[in-house]
Amino acid sequence: MTKKTDLSVTFCGKKMPNPFMLSSSPVSNSAEMIERAFEAGWGGVAYKSMVTDNISIPHPSPRMHAYHYGEKRLAGLQNVEQTSDRGLKPNLLDIAYLKKRWPGRVIMASIMGFSNSEWADLAKACSDAGADMLELNFSCPHMTVEGSGCKVGQAHDLVEKFTATVRKVTGIPLVAKMTPNIADMNEPALAAKRGGADAISAINTVKGISEIGLDDLIPRPDVFGKGAISGYSGPAVKPIALRFMAEMAQNPELGLPLSGMGGIETWVDALEFILAGATTVQVTTGVIHYGYRIVEDMIEGLSDYMALRGVEAVGDLVGKALPRLHETGAFDVKRQGVAAYDLDRCVGCGQCYIVCRDAGGQALDWDAKKRRPRQTQDKCLSCMICSFVCPVTGLISFKEMPRGWKRRETVTLGR
Repeated sequence: MTKKTDLSVTFCGKKMPNPFMLSSSPVSNSAEMIERAFEAGWGGVAYKSMVTDNISIPHPSPRMHAYHYGEKRLAGLQNVEQTSDRGLKPNLLDIAYLKKRWPGRVIMASIMGFSNSEWADLAKACSDAGADMLELNFSCPHMTVEGSGCKVGQAHDLVEKFTATVRKVTGIPLVAKMTPNIADMNEPALAAKRGGADAISAINTVKGISEIGLDDLIPRPDVFGKGAISGYSGPAVKPIALRFMAEMAQNPELGLPLSGMGGIETWVDALEFILAGATTVQVTTGVIHYGYRIVEDMIEGLSDYMALRGVEAVGDLVGKALPRLHETGAFDVKRQGVAAYDLDRCVGCGQCYIVCRDAGGQALDWDAKKRRPRQTQDKCLSCMICSFVCPVTGLISFKEMPRGWKRRETVTLGR
């Protein structure tokens, strides 16, 4: 009989029934919403970022724009949303309610101050309301108030300063949220650690322009004739997020637990973040696309994967891919291969032939009578782009060649 898998994780000393959290965003804006998420099975929440009542941040309208790519709906999401629309007091009351009603779920309050005193006041208020931990928002890419969001996250001295300010007024765990709009995330993460952070969360949205209207020439979202560079999220940013996650997880000087986010929609996405070093994962755009219900598939998928692999606890998977992550100079270039074709399954579309001619090693000829490609193996670069465009899954695969096998040297025309 297969042993029951344990999806529970402990993050900053707080136990959660599973690693799945709502990220600080429109999907975590009130107790009513979060309670429905908890009923669906989410293990915790990063409550939407709060500011003090003396700061008024009006929201643009419309505040979001969907990026569709081909048949893929919501491949990305651009937003110009700011912090919580609600005042501080109702948010604090909601946190107190959630913690009383759901004591087994982690409530992480996201805060953003604009001065030392505001960071301190927000930290004390959320701690008193019963928040399990605080997420320090050093990362929002489009705040309209100077000295906030990613502008702080890009100034390492301010990251350390504001983290230290919060550390002095509360004893609950501090999770510093990093901006991806920077070259090296380890630098601000280390600054947060020096200031007293207990963990790091990443990434926030990536600055971008999702679309420009071809008729009106206005970047989206179109806010009454004006566009802006602002936060972009969704599946398209996952590779960037995984890169930052792995780099921090591999840094022995940092050594803090990580909460990962950026393009997570499925249990596979979530597992990849865990394998790259994240203890918990956070989701926004996936919920906007499919609703809170996606957590049911995440729980089932991750449980089945663990059962099939004989993994008893999800914590055993954290960072498991990191020993296999190297600099490109570590590759064994003496081992080479080629693309291998199962032509019995070929549908004769010719996509492999076109892409090999126009972007590969020109290793394919085309048999027009049989409607099949003919490969010259020693010209194949093993770039595998033919497999990317092939409509038949698994028809084209990578085949390692014997040691000592060499590709044909390219000859310059005219020689």
